[in-house]
Amino acid sequence: MKVTLSKRLCLTAMLTLGAIVYTATASADTSKLIIESGDGAQSRQNAAMDKEQWNDTRSLRQKVNTRAEKEWDKTDVAFDSRDKCEQSANLNAYWEPNTLRCLDRKTGRPLIP
Repeated sequence: MKVTLSKRLCLTAMLTLGAIVYTATASADTSKLIIESGDGAQSRQNAAMDKEQWNDTRSLRQKVNTRAEKEWDKTDVAFDSRDKCEQSANLNAYWEPNTLRCLDRKTGRPLIP
């Protein structure tokens, strides 16, 4: 295959023009480059405020956790009491779901199964 000089020049011109068009569309127009290390005054202030808020809500979180633990214990004790009441040999014993107590059918007084 014989390639002439004019074909080489034409091919070179087309490749050069294609490269110019490609680089022109791929380039970005950036005028500023900002590099932050994350150690600025604003980020330190935000971290201090977050820590202060976390410490301020600590007692509230503890109260919520204590309340949840008490509710869990109450439910757990009621579950055990219900089982004992239902398995009781006393035929007059029945479980009252509203009050979570084992009661006597005749008197309505609490029973200890």
